[in-house]
Amino acid sequence: MRWLAAVLAGLLSWRCAGPEALPARLDAKNDTCAACRMPVSDPKLAAELVAPGEEPLFFDDVGCLRDYLAGHPAPRGATAYVADHRTGAFVRAGRALYSRCPSVETPMASHLVAHADTASRDADPAARAGTRLAPRDVFGPAGPPGGTP
Repeated sequence: MRWLAAVLAGLLSWRCAGPEALPARLDAKNDTCAACRMPVSDPKLAAELVAPGEEPLFFDDVGCLRDYLAGHPAPRGATAYVADHRTGAFVRAGRALYSRCPSVETPMASHLVAHADTASRDADPAARAGTRLAPRDVFGPAGPPGGTP
């Protein structure tokens, strides 16, 4: 009987966990930054925070996502995504490679750009002179929500 209860509890917790929150589509004409309220005008500098059952939160600058997370608890099951500066594709923030590039003008002057991998960063002329950073350098020791599974 205990075995059956354990199996049912496991199935119930697995079912409630739900699938991973995937990135939402950014509407650069209408979406505004959840931190500074500016329009998210450059998709290659954008970030987002998504959680099951919640509206996605968009950010116009990786620094805005960082600052927002420092002051707000992430919703349960949330995953943070950042745009690859070269391609514009969203990648999990915990897996991204970051650079602080003084020559890149970001909306809130963080000068932070993200890339999906080393090949993308190396192919981006704007990132070549930047200082390379790990996710913990940007988001702190806990890293961004969603981690790096």
